[in-house]
Amino acid sequence: MDNRPIGVFDSGLGGLTAVRRLEKLLPQERIVYFGDTGRVPYGNRGEDVITRYAAQDCRFLLSQDVKMIIAACGTVSSVAPQVLTSLPVPGFGVVEPTAKAAVAATKNGKIGIIGTAATVKSGSYAKAIAALAPEVTVFGRECPLFVPLVENGWIGEDDAVAALTVERYLQPLKEQGIDTLILGCTHFPLLIPHIRAYLGEGVALISAGDEAAKACATALAEADALADPSQTGETAFYVSDKSQNFAAVAEIFLGRPAAEHIHRVDIDSL
Repeated sequence: MDNRPIGVFDSGLGGLTAVRRLEKLLPQERIVYFGDTGRVPYGNRGEDVITRYAAQDCRFLLSQDVKMIIAACGTVSSVAPQVLTSLPVPGFGVVEPTAKAAVAATKNGKIGIIGTAATVKSGSYAKAIAALAPEVTVFGRECPLFVPLVENGWIGEDDAVAALTVERYLQPLKEQGIDTLILGCTHFPLLIPHIRAYLGEGVALISAGDEAAKACATALAEADALADPSQTGETAFYVSDKSQNFAAVAEIFLGRPAAEHIHRVDIDSL
């Protein structure tokens, strides 16, 4: 057993979808979450900047004595995977487990992938899917406005801006006849009601955050590194900038209050 916490990071709040899933799968685990809210989004940055940010995020989590690090960030997982493979503790991103789940879900061999510009341009998901199922066709679509929509809380089911944005981005994928859609950014599950309303019930939605959490649980079990079942799990939240609506939006991601556990970190010093 290993009672040290699990480290999770993202460019903002999106990684909280992975945290929520982890809390349900592994209620005995302690979790340390870092959201780089002062520099969100990563998706429109250059590769060198994304790599530097990811390294700083990992250094902070390592300072908290974590036993594993999850990059709950499609951009980092796609553009800077070398940061995760060079850590002194096990580290992994969202691409591989999500690609595997998508291949298992598709019936017609047409998979859509939506993510930040950096994620889609990297071709990471297409490469991972091709390695698993060369016969599958992948259709990528950059959705840069989804992250700010989520970060600003414009995600209500009656929000016309969110609905129109989803339709604008997903229309080409719908026309291609996809039956599976990878939500390649952990912010995107908050837009599922709008995505589902537009694509219909026949399209399987694969959440990168959920799949990363499942992969983490499996990896810890296989390494005999799960926490003592008698331990009470808890999550600490760290951010690089505590915006006024952080607590409110975090509560939407988690389905519970988080305000009393949020701390600010000077990430530029790491």
